Amino acid sequence: MTRQTVQTLPASAGPLRTDGRPSGLFGPALKPYLGIAPGIAIVFLCVALPCLWLLYLSAFNDAGQVSVVNYERLVEQVSYRRIFLTTFVVSLETVLCCLVLGVPLATFISALKPRIAALFVGAILFPLWTSLLVRAYAWLVILQRNGLINTWLISAGVIDEPLPLAFNTFATVLGMTHIMLPIFLLPVIGAMRGIDRSMIRAAASMGASRAYTYRKVFLPLALPGIIAGATLVFVMSLGFYVTPAILGGGTVQVISMRIARSLSTYSNFGAAAAIGVVLLASTFVLLGISLLIRRLIRGSSGESHA
Repeated sequence: MTRQTVQTLPASAGPLRTDGRPSGLFGPALKPYLGIAPGIAIVFLCVALPCLWLLYLSAFNDAGQVSVVNYERLVEQVSYRRIFLTTFVVSLETVLCCLVLGVPLATFISALKPRIAALFVGAILFPLWTSLLVRAYAWLVILQRNGLINTWLISAGVIDEPLPLAFNTFATVLGMTHIMLPIFLLPVIGAMRGIDRSMIRAAASMGASRAYTYRKVFLPLALPGIIAGATLVFVMSLGFYVTPAILGGGTVQVISMRIARSLSTYSNFGAAAAIGVVLLASTFVLLGISLLIRRLIRGSSGESHA
């Protein structure tokens, strides 16, 4: 008979695998998440922790006592309600402008050959290399009373007095649309290029016109990308500061400008934190509504295909 040797492992080696080797400190279920652990830590330190600090600051009044006076001020004072309304209206108008301009442009780019489409996408993304401040002042040069547009119109005899194109909501929405349109186009173009073209050909073979196919087949299939782009534009527009401050000329007061004034003029960190918490909660609500709409669209499309 051959003598069998029994190999003993230390108690700290942990549980054994199926092949008899120790599994180590992290089990098989945790190892796939080790790669994203640094990213989760960065998100917590740079995003979650500052948000929790804002929530903490908003819970204290000027005397350092725990109170909800900062949130009561947001509800009671008319100026805060007007600023929130202006911010949401300007953001919504920016989304509508991006929809009107971006959906036809994305449709055109998605129908091009890949190389030509890449050139168009590169041209669209090129303004992102320019500073927001530079783009805002460029629009100010074009739209102001002595700007290019008014100078040309007056010299051509079309108008007698300069048009009020700057320092209003129109200029603010125009500048924000110029900034947000490339960001809106990226998910929309991706969604449109991912559409199966055989479905378009099938609709055409059944006698559907191009307009009907585009309205009833193409746009519903691209709707998830359009909703994602619109949500991204709306959420990012809520925090704009430079463009409304320059092109609005003080007549367009948004939330970010109110936060800056509360900190620079009054040094009221509690009020500024309360505004930030409300804006953050509104953003989460909008993202939840967007996800719900996308799920409903996917569910309805799945039922229709079934």
